[in-house]
Amino acid sequence: MKLGLYNAVFHDRPLADALSAIAANGLTGIELNTGGFLPPVHVPDIDAILEDDDARDAFLAQFDGTGVAIAGLNCNGNPLHPDPAIGPAHAEDVRRSIRLAARLGQTRVVTMSGLPAGEPGGTRPNWIVNAWNSAALDVLEHQWSVAVPFWQEVDALAREHGVHVALELHPQNLVFNVATIRELVERGGLTNVGVELDASHLFWQQMDPVAVVRELGPLVLHAAAKDVRVNPAVALNGVLDNSFRRLSPEEPRTNLGGDEWANAWPSPSSWDFVALGKGHPTEYWTAFLRALHEVDPDMLVNIEHEDTELGREEGVAVAAEVLLAAEAARVAGDAPGGTERPAS
Repeated sequence: MKLGLYNAVFHDRPLADALSAIAANGLTGIELNTGGFLPPVHVPDIDAILEDDDARDAFLAQFDGTGVAIAGLNCNGNPLHPDPAIGPAHAEDVRRSIRLAARLGQTRVVTMSGLPAGEPGGTRPNWIVNAWNSAALDVLEHQWSVAVPFWQEVDALAREHGVHVALELHPQNLVFNVATIRELVERGGLTNVGVELDASHLFWQQMDPVAVVRELGPLVLHAAAKDVRVNPAVALNGVLDNSFRRLSPEEPRTNLGGDEWANAWPSPSSWDFVALGKGHPTEYWTAFLRALHEVDPDMLVNIEHEDTELGREEGVAVAAEVLLAAEAARVAGDAPGGTERPAS
């Protein structure tokens, strides 16, 4: 197993400092953001790297002697967004990231499946949460008619470049669970598209990440280590609580493309993203790593820090300690004479 960190948490510092912080926590990989919702802070010269061998070699030289290697590229966004200021830009980031991965000797690009409008000419994405009525199935059929040709094109590009695209099973996307990734792959006849297994979004949907890994098997291409804590407010508002607050232009906020912005989290919240161990114990993460190892002994597993109760360095340190302990337990349990510890 190769354990690393998704670099967005360290976008506040130069790449060299991010690599030092990652190595200091005993991790050996960095998943680099290359567009989508976030700018490619640590890869500012993508176009030059794509065209110029010297630029590529100079970029790769920054990792020499650091103990940290590139562990996949990430361009999470909405490549199917109907807003012409968002969808086409995010779609091009996916294509460019595939070409960049090949240039950098990488085989994994992480992104999201995207979400179209609910009907031709629509201007807003429409996520069908519960298709109990026939009109909702009509919406879904339209969305599949948009998504499948796009992902067939991307699949062909990835295959041409020896790259696999790993879709995060993320709500507010057409693909967000086992059934929907299977539907996309089967409808499109896709060969180079699979899953980035981010446990956090499965937890709050009441899914079991270990069961999902074992169900999907080789479709799992990449993984993210992020935990979720379910709070008492879930008893009143459930996991689909929509009590978000719109942030004003005067408040710090994250642009998601065009004129879309991340909102303030509900308070009190039904659930929160937390560092590993604050939602599920080390024993669970040991079982998670064991399931991933069964699929691919060289699986890339990268921490994603979104715990607002902890600072950047503190949150990464807490998560890394749990992840490394879980991996040590997995290795010990898998060794001859080892004893497997049960998941909790």
